[in-house]
Amino acid sequence: MAFVAQELKRRVMCYATANVLRGEADQMAVRLADHWKAQKGHYPARLLFDGRVTTYAELAALEQRHIGFITIRRRGCSMLRRLESRPPSSWRRCQITQAKGQKRTISYIDEETRLTGYPGTVRQIVVRGLGRETPTYFLSNDRPERQTAREVVQAYAQRNLVEGGLGEQITFFHLDCLSSAVRLNVDFDLTLTVAADLLYRELARRLKGFERASPDKLFRKFVDTTGGVEIEKDKVVVRLVKRAHNPLLKEAGLTGPTPPVPWLGNRPLLLQLP
Repeated sequence: MAFVAQELKRRVMCYATANVLRGEADQMAVRLADHWKAQKGHYPARLLFDGRVTTYAELAALEQRHIGFITIRRRGCSMLRRLESRPPSSWRRCQITQAKGQKRTISYIDEETRLTGYPGTVRQIVVRGLGRETPTYFLSNDRPERQTAREVVQAYAQRNLVEGGLGEQITFFHLDCLSSAVRLNVDFDLTLTVAADLLYRELARRLKGFERASPDKLFRKFVDTTGGVEIEKDKVVVRLVKRAHNPLLKEAGLTGPTPPVPWLGNRPLLLQLP
């Protein structure tokens, strides 16, 4: 199995592994937190993740590390029956903002609940009106600070951006086609995919107006082009054909000579545009 984590504000994958056995899937949220501390010197302030990658005991481990979390609780028949017995007055209403500024009115119950293996109580927000037939159960430990129910729902909705990024990986890099009889090969393929995604994100950051462009769009507009290559004694010159987006490459400062490239015989690369 593969596990991928993305840093929300930077939209880049900060952790990825394809070396996960099914019995280890429940531990991945805590493993990510420990990896983050090893790299950054501190734990992440808050994690957003699907309920399938953890257990109540693992949530307790996050609480012991003082890490905030927002996740989805799996719904059971007894939970739904208990919800049906609640009076209508126990439901509150609020409005949330969805993608592209669209508004949606939801109903929710904000309460405390106890979980097996979790010390004390945890906050549970039951929400109707999210487009699903059955209510959605959110769990949160209110770290690093307490949020309103509306803020919890909207914060977790940002996880859709991560899923959107993974959709780009699947569509462009064929991330769902990683297959090999040797598990190490799959993990290496995933590592190369993360590296390629980071390079495309860096290219997007430098191109004005394309900061949030997908790798597929960047490939079509800038990478998938024709030209000529001349290998000289002291440099490698790439001359691209005339294209409408070439001025953006010049504006981004991508036409100057690069530092010496080891795999090009320590020659710099020079990009020339008409």
